[in-house]
Amino acid sequence: MPAFTATAPGKIILIGEHAVVYGQPAIAVPVNQVQVRAIVTPKPGGKEFRVTAPAIGVDTPWDHLPPESPLRAALEGVCRTLGVRGLPAGQLKIQSTIPVAAGLGSGAAVSVALLRAVSAFLGAPLTDEQVNALAFEVEKIHHGTPSGIDNTVVTYAQPVYFVKGEPVQTFRVAAPFTLVIGDTGLPAPTKETVGDVRTGWQRDERRYERMFAALGSLTRAAHQAIVAGHPERLGPLMNEAHDWLCEMGVSHPKLDALVQAAREAGALGAKLSGGGRGGNMIALVNPDQADAISLAMRKAGAVNTITTRVQG
Repeated sequence: MPAFTATAPGKIILIGEHAVVYGQPAIAVPVNQVQVRAIVTPKPGGKEFRVTAPAIGVDTPWDHLPPESPLRAALEGVCRTLGVRGLPAGQLKIQSTIPVAAGLGSGAAVSVALLRAVSAFLGAPLTDEQVNALAFEVEKIHHGTPSGIDNTVVTYAQPVYFVKGEPVQTFRVAAPFTLVIGDTGLPAPTKETVGDVRTGWQRDERRYERMFAALGSLTRAAHQAIVAGHPERLGPLMNEAHDWLCEMGVSHPKLDALVQAAREAGALGAKLSGGGRGGNMIALVNPDQADAISLAMRKAGAVNTITTRVQG
């Protein structure tokens, strides 16, 4: 019998992180240079459905996964949605080139690829809306109080303008632009950082609402620039967003060093991306300067860089 395969891209938040949890907009774009691949191979006559994920050391029957496992939650979600009590004999193998805990949406990509491959294996492929909803539930295990942006941009594999609780808005990129992503090599403790921001908001709601509103305004301006075909206008908006995120307490000296190195090397703008305190930063660059800026970021301590082109 043939195998059932599904892939899902990584993602990067362009602008609006943290504020998006509190009703402000955010923009995220897919990163197709990295991806997750889920392969389900039927095992006629077998006795179990086995899950293998070499990158995280998983190789076990699916019902032996711990109750808090995101993989188990995703599999149970498929079964529940399709009205299936158990999984036929087979093997699910998960392969990934997306760094874990780096703000590139690895958890959401695993969920999306898994949900699509397993539902196809069961003969009832889930719709994008079903995949997105189930992946969001799994994101709660990863991040506690997620915004929903990771699962949305990964599910639809298109740039997304996202406001929590509102319908998904994919949008047109009128003129392509280039980003260089720099990895600090430090795990991004997203769940912890999101929790700390919430604690700060509860202690000083007025101050945090002011920061969230400022980030929301920058995000709306960024959206207008992209759809109008003026991506170069993103640079100053990204720089200002980084300043607000620093004030919020979610940056890190290594992120700041990479941001500064990118700007000094000629980037149009640079900022941290995602939860912060580790993970990745991004720089908006002219395509002919991407290699030089990438090199400058590596010299400043980036353990890896990815150059990605965002287009319609």
